[in-house]
Amino acid sequence: MQLSWVQIVRLGLVQMCLGAIVVLMTSTLNRLMVVELALPAMVPGLLVGLHYGVQITRPNWGFLSDRTGRRSRWILGGMAVLAAGGLMAAAALPLIEAQPVVGLGVSVLAYGLIGLGVGASGTSLLALLATATAPRRRAAAATITWLMMIFGIAVTATVAGRFLDPYSHARLLEVVGVIAAGAVALTALAIAGIEARVQARPEPGTLPFRQGLAEIWAEPRARAFTLFVFLSMTAYFMQELILEPYAGLVFGFTPGQTTSLSGAQNGGVFAGMVLVGIAATGLRLGSLRGWVIVGCLGSALALAGVALAAPLGLPLVPVVVGLGMFNGVFAVAAIGSMMQLAGEGRAAREGTRMGLWGAAQAIAAGFGGLLGATLADALRSVSPDATAFGATFLLEAGLFLLSALVAARVIGGAPAPAARLVPGE
Repeated sequence: MQLSWVQIVRLGLVQMCLGAIVVLMTSTLNRLMVVELALPAMVPGLLVGLHYGVQITRPNWGFLSDRTGRRSRWILGGMAVLAAGGLMAAAALPLIEAQPVVGLGVSVLAYGLIGLGVGASGTSLLALLATATAPRRRAAAATITWLMMIFGIAVTATVAGRFLDPYSHARLLEVVGVIAAGAVALTALAIAGIEARVQARPEPGTLPFRQGLAEIWAEPRARAFTLFVFLSMTAYFMQELILEPYAGLVFGFTPGQTTSLSGAQNGGVFAGMVLVGIAATGLRLGSLRGWVIVGCLGSALALAGVALAAPLGLPLVPVVVGLGMFNGVFAVAAIGSMMQLAGEGRAAREGTRMGLWGAAQAIAAGFGGLLGATLADALRSVSPDATAFGATFLLEAGLFLLSALVAARVIGGAPAPAARLVPGE
């Protein structure tokens, strides 16, 4: 039996919970470390890079869930680990202020747990969607779940921003605690009983992990798409660790205002995803490759606007919303391509493929975030803040232009033979 639309939306709630916790770790705590605790941007950059680096284990999670066909245990268990890591990361901030070495040690452990939780839960969720969703619904299912994730990020960032002012460490712990507990509870309710009605196909035999991964890497289209994911996601995540510090240091935004700025940006991402969903699916306008290119080019233009906002006196919020919208256009088109390609090539490897691309995305996200933070720190030592951040945003814009060129070559073309369907599909 295949996933119904209601069950797809229920799984989207899990993706929403993942985004709700992660946005606090990668944006709010990042800003607090740089502005309130006066730490170099490289410190949260390394921590967020660690959480992405740990996600190199994603192919392992996907392979394990392919072998067993039991995704729910990894989805819920991963969410619980993610929630624990989020609480630990928030609790580490007052420790950093009082005992820097101890606090940073706790932060390292916390962000490691966050990476493990996201990898286990997120990969298993995508594998369940890929194996139990009818082929004609896969692209739409990906769009629905990612829209719900962006919705969760936007709402969490906006609401949390209001409750964080006036800021205190105790208030931060309360906000993170409520969100973490709610995410675990909602995940448990969302996945309850789904696998009892939907049979995900287990991987036959006892193929070793390395051999299974090698078989996927040997597929030319899967390999080329992996390289595209790495390049484009490096561009996508370069601004993640520097946008809020930029708003705080150059524009004087408060912690609540910068958190709300993140919410506004993700609201733009949501709007961009809806736009592509309506235009490409409902109105059948354009191809996935075309929308990816439009998203990359628009993101480059918006980043140039962010870089020039300070010297030209432009309002930051509308430009950031525009950046979010084009990011959303790019992301949903790339995700649609990923979900379609997951079912192609050698059969019974959806989880491993999604894990491979998820690992490429995670490594690129960590590298991109660290690159942006490190470059901004280096330039701030020799130039004014506005100039340093602006140059970093312009480099990111250049990477998006390069990604558009790569997308024109990698995405599209004749599809590979489709994988066999689950019995009963």
